[in-house]
Order: sequence, then C-alpha cells, then structure tokens
Amino acid sequence: MADVLVLAAHPQLEDSRVNRALMDAAAALGAQRVVLRDLYAAYPDYVIDVQAEQVLLAQAKLIVWQHPIRWYGMPALMKLWLDEVLAFGWAYGPGGSALAGKDLWLVASTGGSQQAYRPAGYNRHFFDDFLPPYKQTAALCGLRFLPPLVLHGAHRVSEAELAEHARLYASRLASHPHWPEIAELEPAAACDVPPEARPRAD
Repeated sequence: MADVLVLAAHPQLEDSRVNRALMDAAAALGAQRVVLRDLYAAYPDYVIDVQAEQVLLAQAKLIVWQHPIRWYGMPALMKLWLDEVLAFGWAYGPGGSALAGKDLWLVASTGGSQQAYRPAGYNRHFFDDFLPPYKQTAALCGLRFLPPLVLHGAHRVSEAELAEHARLYASRLASHPHWPEIAELEPAAACDVPPEARPRAD
C-alpha cells in the first residue's frame, strides 16, 4: 500500500506548467508508492468527503501539500480541507493523535522571484517568514515539518529548470524517509490542547 499521499491544490491547473509537471512526476512513481489527490478535481463543489480524506491520511507516512502560494498562503480549497479534515479530537486535541509521528512536506511555487522574497524586495520578507501557520499546524497535529521544496518565479522558469525540479521532487517522494536532512530534524513539537479548549456539543 502506498505510504506517500500527495494533496495537490491548484485552482487553475490547466494554466500551470509547474504544478502539472510535479503531479505528472508524482504519478509516474505509481500507485504502489504515491496516492495523488487533485483536490480541485475531486471537490469542484467544495464539498469535502472528510471520512475518505481521513482514511487516506491515516494510511500515509508522508503527507505532501503541493500548491502555488496565493496571497502568501494556500489556495482556498486547501484551507477548507484543513478546516474540515484536521478535526478536533481526530488530528489534534484530546484523543486527536491520528497523524502523530507522520511527516508533512510543503511543495510550493511562487509567482515572485526569489529576490522578491527579501527585505528589500516587494514582498518585504524572506519566504520562511510566511511559514509559521504551516509549521504550527504540523506541530498541533504531531506532524514533523520537513524542509519545504519551493520553486520561485514559476511563470518564468525554463523547461530545463522545471524538468530538474520535477526530477528532484520525484526522487524525494521515492526515497522518503531516507533523506540526509531528516536524521538531523527534531521530532514534532508537543502541543497539548486541553479538553476545555473546545466547547462540547449539547
């Protein structure tokens, strides 16, 4: 059974060279290694099958969020997926340990160049400054947040650069968890949420 789950979320996938190339590279590894989910194709009405998504998450050892950066964060459907699937009492909070010990990997692309993500650039911050919500989501769920794979300037990347990026992506998916940097990472941070953090349903 595949232990890598790729959740791809691009609202205009037909216009995306980068994300289509990455999805093709993941799919080429075969269903025995990777489960590839195109969230916008699966849920065009934004009605998410929470139970089905949770079953796939429970089976995975590596969870990949693959998406373009939209207004310094994730696309709308990816955020809705988090809101509904990572439920209190299942993904976090008392009894919420379904994802504990798994790995989370962000694979993102930006329209802006790497130089744009500098204090002197028009985004005014390094790209890592926009990652705390991802890192804390991982920590709250007991997931180990792996170093992201980011491709800047997606609209202008050459075919050779894109092919190399897709090759790296596929090689990482195929070789997980045997990445050199994983051995140096700390386990997921402990975030114990008390029962009274959420009201009980009457």
